[in-house]
Amino acid sequence: MNLFNKNKECIHSKVSPDKDAQYCPDCGKYIENKWYLTRCSCCNIKRRSIVKFGEIMPETKYCPNCGSEKFYIERIKSINFIDINFAVLIKEINEELSKNRTQSWLERENTEPIKLLGFNLGFN
Repeated sequence: MNLFNKNKECIHSKVSPDKDAQYCPDCGKYIENKWYLTRCSCCNIKRRSIVKFGEIMPETKYCPNCGSEKFYIERIKSINFIDINFAVLIKEINEELSKNRTQSWLERENTEPIKLLGFNLGFN
């Protein structure tokens, strides 16, 4: 429990980064995992990415390959083990799928005993 967290907004820490999307077990919202990569605009080399003040940017101000300051952000459909060191994960809430919903389920109507290895097990 984080006692010093003044911002009561959920950070979706239990949403697995290896899935494209899932519901957050803490807040119930539908979270989409999106991977982004920064590249140099001049030489197109991959640069290590960070999130600073809500913006995706390279870790260093200048490209280590050509010295350029300009970069662009590329969206990655799925992450691979090569890009994991350069990419950054953004967990976005899908508001359309996060709205209130009603769920229902059906109880099993078949009340016959289950036969397992010749034993007659009744769960009544």
